[in-house]
Amino acid sequence: MYGSFRDHLAAQLDDIRSQGLYKDERVITTPQDAHIGVTSGDEVLNLCANNYLGLAEHPDVAKAAHEGLDRWGFGMASVRFICGTQEIHKQLEQRLTDFLGTEDTILYSSCFDANGGLFETLLTAEDAIISDQLNHASIIDGIRLSKAKRLRYRNRDMQDLELQLKEAKDARFRLIATDGVFSMDGYIAPLADICELADRYDALVMVDDCHATGFLGPNGRGSHEYNDVVGRIDILTGTLGKALGGASGGYTSGRKEIVELLRQRSRPYLFSNTLAPCLAAGGLKALDLVTGSSELRDRLRENAAFFRDEMTRLGFDLLPGDHPIIPVMIGDAATAKAMADALLTKGVYVIAFSYPVVPEGLARIRTQMSAAHSREDLEFAVAQFAAVKQEMGL
Repeated sequence: MYGSFRDHLAAQLDDIRSQGLYKDERVITTPQDAHIGVTSGDEVLNLCANNYLGLAEHPDVAKAAHEGLDRWGFGMASVRFICGTQEIHKQLEQRLTDFLGTEDTILYSSCFDANGGLFETLLTAEDAIISDQLNHASIIDGIRLSKAKRLRYRNRDMQDLELQLKEAKDARFRLIATDGVFSMDGYIAPLADICELADRYDALVMVDDCHATGFLGPNGRGSHEYNDVVGRIDILTGTLGKALGGASGGYTSGRKEIVELLRQRSRPYLFSNTLAPCLAAGGLKALDLVTGSSELRDRLRENAAFFRDEMTRLGFDLLPGDHPIIPVMIGDAATAKAMADALLTKGVYVIAFSYPVVPEGLARIRTQMSAAHSREDLEFAVAQFAAVKQEMGL
């Protein structure tokens, strides 16, 4: 049987390659940082990691993780309700609750699991979920697991959201689901407007804040602080795998009763091993660094503003915004990949994003700024982008 199925798969893979959409995985030979080694033996400038605050290679976070490994062991070999809960897990949940300004928090092995275990636990066929059309795949997959009625609204379009809320008026409960920041574009969701509509139409609000927690807002709490709606969001999901250390681990934070029910019924929580204790220890230290000083957040904002200004001056097509995700729009998938490959030869590590990660015809090189980048790093990156643009006749 596998022979014919193998031929079917090979044809699909050939088609992906012919369209210029095949995604190669480059191998890094060093720890994650602003500068990384690749298998060619070269050191290159890393301009595409989610390492917003530069904590993935921060010595204090690494030290805390080592100490956590020594104190708490390598892994739990269990789920939370059997024998997989240590004091350090409860400490991290409380610290996240305090930091985010919520009522309670539950840890998951990833935010993908947090979103995957959310909707089917809380909602049934009597309810409705109204989801932004550009929401992350984990939200989409989580919603698919629920029997609730599904409606979509155009990205950040409040008029369309209101129409969908009216469409869902007969549902028992209505939940609006949105990314806090849309990772392919760097656009920030208008959460104040969403909360106003939620109040008007008696709906709950869920926000996936993976690309905001730790650096967006005056104190780095995330998109809800940036939009001045702390306390008005019912459910916040997020990750430790980006700004908060860059390892792995996710969470759902929000209303006390919601978190309590997730502990009882959420399948990824009940049936997946507990977050490794060394990751919890590193996450606690990352929160110490975020809350102890604004230095890293300030540097990140300055880096993003500088790179955006310089690239705009050189005539690159950038999506507007002030988030450290700065997409350089190319359009054609093959051209975007060729540009990313050319930049690597010049010492700049970037990746081309194309369908199905982004819509067809909207291929891009999504650059991401980090507090770990120096001004010299960014000046070098801008110069290499300019050189490749000229060489390719773009």
